[in-house]
Amino acid sequence: MASSRIALVLFMCVLPAMIAAIRPEKNPFSVKGRVFCDPCRATFETSATTYIAGAEVILECSDRATNEVVYTKKGITDSTGTYIITVNEDHKDQVCNAKLVNSNHPTCNEVTPGRDQARVILTGYNGIASNDRFANAMGYMTQDVASGCADVLKQYQEFDKED
Repeated sequence: MASSRIALVLFMCVLPAMIAAIRPEKNPFSVKGRVFCDPCRATFETSATTYIAGAEVILECSDRATNEVVYTKKGITDSTGTYIITVNEDHKDQVCNAKLVNSNHPTCNEVTPGRDQARVILTGYNGIASNDRFANAMGYMTQDVASGCADVLKQYQEFDKED
């Protein structure tokens, strides 16, 4: 009887350790990016660019072979236009993109062409030591070009002439 109790106690102590050993350790990925407002309609960030608080972003991962969406998670930008989406799973061969969903900015809500999504690699099997993943900035434009944008864009033209 004593030996069966000892065996039971040993089993109850060893079983959790065995389960912990075979379960992969959770090291969540942290997907970080920013959402900008382009008042100059330049289609890229300039000195006139501001960042949108409260913009909605979604992270979507699709099966590489079937293109079927297999994972989604939403994020919202903070006061600096930055979003952080925590992902607990490794998405190995899946194709993952951060995508714009909605701008709550009343005058900056037209999606900037080519800046509506950003590819993100969410696997630990690629040689990247950190679990932080940085997505390219995504953006919206205003309907009308803001005053002062001609001078802002002129700076970029002068910079191009110097090269």
